[in-house]
Amino acid sequence: MKHPHIALLSLCLSSALLLSSCSEEGKKMSDPSRNQEASDVSIVPIADVAIAVVHPTKGNKASGKVTFTKMPDGVKVVADIDGLTPGKHGFHIHEKGDCSAADASSAGGHFNPTHMPHGGPDSPKRHVGDLGNIEADAAGHAHFERVDNVIQLDGPNSVIGRAVIVHADADDFVSQPAGNAGARVGCGVIQPLRP
Repeated sequence: MKHPHIALLSLCLSSALLLSSCSEEGKKMSDPSRNQEASDVSIVPIADVAIAVVHPTKGNKASGKVTFTKMPDGVKVVADIDGLTPGKHGFHIHEKGDCSAADASSAGGHFNPTHMPHGGPDSPKRHVGDLGNIEADAAGHAHFERVDNVIQLDGPNSVIGRAVIVHADADDFVSQPAGNAGARVGCGVIQPLRP
């Protein structure tokens, strides 16, 4: 070989470029904000407990808190809501975690990833978000407890990032697509509770 130092220099430059390229790709992989593909992937947070703080829609007084706790046999839902008229009120998980509209219409329809008809919470065919009714006493307070084996805090039926809606009227468990439960009087976004 007539110019071994040129060949050696070329090899060194190629190696340096390769290492630089690998280093840059490594930075992109570790920094999702610099990687378009990574930023397009939605990551659903996994938690053992999630909470929704319910606020009243325009002209209503419904407010309170709903807690979701992962259990061995499902998810325990505990709700305490005040400011309701006495009687039963439809109580559902809606598909979008958006309570920004004055009437909470921004939360969309019932959370129904399995494309089932509307039903009661114990119906074999129901929306994932069909939790039934909560019942307010004479003072307007409703307490609800249920272990539900359809909703989840992770996976395809995860309710995290979605909305809890309290309705003005009772869910009849029959009318399609939402049980004829009337206006949305309270809305809260379900957020994971971190330790």
